[in-house]
Amino acid sequence: MGSSDVKSLSSLSLGPERKVKCYNGYFINGYVFHIEEYGHGRKTYNNGVCVKGSTSSELEVDYYGRLEEIFELHYHSEQNKVFLFKCYWYDTTDRGIRVNPHYGLVKINLKARLRNVNDVFVFAKQCQHVYYTYTPSFRKDRSRVYWLSIIKTKLRGRVEVVQDENKETSVRNEVFQVSELVE
Repeated sequence: MGSSDVKSLSSLSLGPERKVKCYNGYFINGYVFHIEEYGHGRKTYNNGVCVKGSTSSELEVDYYGRLEEIFELHYHSEQNKVFLFKCYWYDTTDRGIRVNPHYGLVKINLKARLRNVNDVFVFAKQCQHVYYTYTPSFRKDRSRVYWLSIIKTKLRGRVEVVQDENKETSVRNEVFQVSELVE
C-alpha cells in the first residue's frame, strides 16, 4: 500500500466532515437530476429516480422514488467526496406497482409509500433517471389518478443506432463530412 492509499484510508476512517453541501441539481451517469422542490413550476421534472436492488429472495427489483435532496459529503480530503440522494421511495410490492403483461409498461401508485424505510439515501452513482406520467385512458376511472406510468429516460449525449442486418456495414466505417451547405 502506497502513502496516498494510507492517507485516503485514514481520512475515510475519520468519517465525513460536519459540513455538508446541498445542491438543487446534479449531472451524473449521463442524466440530469433536480430535487423535487426545484422542479415545481417548470415544464420538465428531473426528480424521478430508479435504483436496481435485490430482495431477500435474491430477485432483482427496481426501486422507484422522487429526489428530495442532494448532498455532497467530504471525508477530510478533497479527493474523498461522496454524493448522496435523499429520496421518497414508492412501494414496489403488489400494493404499489402494476406491470402491463402485454406492453411491459410499469405503473406506480402515488399513495403507496415504501413502509419502514430506514435507508432513504442512495449513492448518486447508482441512480438511473425516470419520469412519471399519467397514462391516457378512455375510461373515466377515478382510481387511475393515483397511478403513474414510469418511463426510463435515455442517457444524454447518446444516440441509439439500430443496425439493419440486410444492409452493408462497410459504409458505416467511413468518416462522413459535410462539404457544402444546401439552402
